[in-house]
Amino acid sequence: MKQIELIPAIDIIDGQCVRLTKGDYDQKTVYGAPLDMALEFERLGYSRLHVVDLDGAKSRHIVNTSVLKSITSETNLTVDFGGGIKTDDDMGKAFENGARMVTVGSVAVTHPELFESWLRKYGPERIILGADVRNGRISINGWKEDSGEDLLPFLQQYIEMGVKNVLCTEISKDGTLTGPAITLYKKLMEAYPTLHLIASGGVSCIDDIKELEAAGIPAVVFGKAIYEGRIDLKELWDWHEE
Repeated sequence: MKQIELIPAIDIIDGQCVRLTKGDYDQKTVYGAPLDMALEFERLGYSRLHVVDLDGAKSRHIVNTSVLKSITSETNLTVDFGGGIKTDDDMGKAFENGARMVTVGSVAVTHPELFESWLRKYGPERIILGADVRNGRISINGWKEDSGEDLLPFLQQYIEMGVKNVLCTEISKDGTLTGPAITLYKKLMEAYPTLHLIASGGVSCIDDIKELEAAGIPAVVFGKAIYEGRIDLKELWDWHEE
């Protein structure tokens, strides 16, 4: 069995499964019902799922709780949920609707004391720090704003607070099917070898995931390559279980 954790992704707009290109809401492709996709992932053997509420990310509060609830009540998938989590109420809603983990990005930049309180309250196993990167700097609020925060110092402060899980998305790669930012992820693992780093963005085929595995990256999120028929989920799972 391979070490890398396989995490298929579902992004949601208006209750539908979609994918954007480079985070651009105007470059959107709709792929159907999120629950149908989640059930298919589970049927093939996958146990993890990354769900992003893109409406929530844009409006700055959770929107698609009903979709989250349908997935967590109809499957046994371990769901991590992100998008629009800005308040204690948002955080509570995510967990109440079945999320096992929550991904938080923007708040870690804009309200670090609030993020730290969530880390203490829920524990580092249930909080994933979202680090969305453009040109080496953190972007926030659905990738519409660059924060000016450099990636490595940003991660360092939160690792010192106890963060163990980091989802790092290279925005220039996301939805492009041009391959993941291997150099960036290797750099992060060299700096923080015990980090549970989840690579995201650009995965185009099974060979990309094999390359991440060879580089020692602990986990990978992938979405568009599934929906565009670039990755055969059964073939990928069979390789993973060898």
